[in-house]
Parts: sequence; structure tokens; C-alpha cells
Amino acid sequence: MNAHGTRSPLADADWQYLEKIPLEELSRQDWLVLEQQRALYLARHQADQALRLLSASQNDPCFGYQVNNYRHCLQSATMVLRDGLPEEDVVVALLHDVGFIACPLLHGDFAASLLGAYVSDRNHWMLRHHATFQNLHSPNMPGVDQHERERWRGNPYFDWTAEFVARYDQAAADPAYPCEPIETFVPMVRAIFSRPPVDRRSIKKEIP
Repeated sequence: MNAHGTRSPLADADWQYLEKIPLEELSRQDWLVLEQQRALYLARHQADQALRLLSASQNDPCFGYQVNNYRHCLQSATMVLRDGLPEEDVVVALLHDVGFIACPLLHGDFAASLLGAYVSDRNHWMLRHHATFQNLHSPNMPGVDQHERERWRGNPYFDWTAEFVARYDQAAADPAYPCEPIETFVPMVRAIFSRPPVDRRSIKKEIP
């Protein structure tokens, strides 16, 4: 922990601190410097920070499932990898439930926000909606509309979302399943986050 009044260290010794604190006081040159340094920082650290979000839960207890959320995500990604699906699908499987504990009701949106700038529309849509598609596989869960997903039937990404949930999500909780270690996926995650990002904030019309 930094001592009171001590600046956090810069990630690169050649970088500059902003000498002003309120954003209103930053000059155009300040912003240019900051954005240049930010771009380099993200290129070096964004993927690893995403991986740490998941890895932090490695030794967490579970609340009833036979595996914790970390092992569920590893199993999901391993199953996708062994089925020969594209690298992007493997990474999406690894991180699809990264917010499952910290952000349970909106964990699909959490993952979609984390990965959305770097993955296809197909996977962005799947991440946003996979929790609802899970309802089909939970017919006896109180208060759940098993067929809620039907409102999206006809969407071009419906079938992929249904397949992902059926094969790689609801079935990925087997303590005997031999998962790949997290190290297997690190180069894939870094490759996905190295893609030029798509600013989804600028997309005016998106399939709901």
C-alpha cells in the first residue's frame, strides 16, 4: 500500500504524471500525453488484468455446485478448445462467467462489456443473453420462465447461444473433468485483447 501523499509508480519510467488533478484543468496536451500512455498501458496490461479477475477466485469455496466458478470457467473453455472451436470462442468460454459472483444478476452484461470491443457480434450477443438461455435447462428452478429465450428466436445468434449454453455452460460443473490449466489460455486471451477495439458505444442500432 502506498503511503499517504505518495504517488503510485508509473508503469514506465519514461512516462509523465499529470500534474493537475481536476479533469477541468487538463490541457489538450495533457490529454494527448495521457491517451498515448493509456494505449501503451492497455496493450501491456489489459489482458492480464482480465485474467486476474478470474484467477482471483481460484481457491474460493462453492455454494452448492460441485465446482467453484473458476473451475466452471476453466472446464467450459477446455471443452470448447477440445471441440476445435475458434480461439475467440475459447476465450469467451473462459470469461463468460467472470462476473458470476461479483455481479450475479448482470453477469452476462459484465462479460459482454469486458470482451465486447474485441469479439464478434455473435459472441457479444451470446454473452449478453446466455444467462436467460440457461433457464431452459432449469425447468424446476422456482420463479424461472423456462422458455423466456423464445422472445429472441429468429435472431441470427440464437442457435449459437443455445448451443453454447447446452454444451459448454450448463454441463460444465463436473469435478472429475480434466481441465486445462489457466496457462493454456493466457496466449489466447492476450491475442484477443490485442485486436483493434470496436467502439460499441457508437453503434446506433444493435440487434436486441
